[in-house]
Amino acid sequence: MKRIWDISPNVDEHSAVFPGDTAYSQHLQFALGAECPVNVNAITLSPHTGAHADAPLHYSASGQAIGTLDLLPYLGVCRVIHCIDCGPLIQPAAITHALTDLPPRVLIRTSHVASQSWKGFSALAEETISLLASLHVLLVGVDTPSVDPATSQDLPCHHQLLRHDLRVLENLVLDEVAAGDYELIALPLKLTRADASPVRAILREI
Repeated sequence: MKRIWDISPNVDEHSAVFPGDTAYSQHLQFALGAECPVNVNAITLSPHTGAHADAPLHYSASGQAIGTLDLLPYLGVCRVIHCIDCGPLIQPAAITHALTDLPPRVLIRTSHVASQSWKGFSALAEETISLLASLHVLLVGVDTPSVDPATSQDLPCHHQLLRHDLRVLENLVLDEVAAGDYELIALPLKLTRADASPVRAILREI
């Protein structure tokens, strides 16, 4: 049996979202009881809750919605690269040690303990995105709320993703994952008009 790592954070009322975004909430629409055979919950949440995949529509008015994207980038061999405590921006030099025979998906671990907080996380430098694109990477994932700094207004990394037609996963939990190669499975929902989707992201031993 191949080992599996669940790299998704819990999704509940404690899930952090960008300030002003829709917080997670849940209530019983139908309650199991004498007159009802099932529990059915109604859930409200931002599509950027927990581990999630951004769509080009998130940062381009003419971009594709998440449910229209090819699923290939979200499924297959990936490399986890450790860039722990590398400062506010992960520069290309921080990943060059791990680029030999690079698979088409890269997950970057930036800290010892994952945090969904929008304060004090390491973002990626746009040059790092460009370098990965030049190596034919299809998807970049991070253990932070965003590939761009929390205070960024121009979102240079997101626009590098758009320019190179790369996919992105954010808010992953890589605390227990050693550097190396794995099989990634992180499929977004088929939300045909949404700018993002939660994913249940896992890694499987190769």
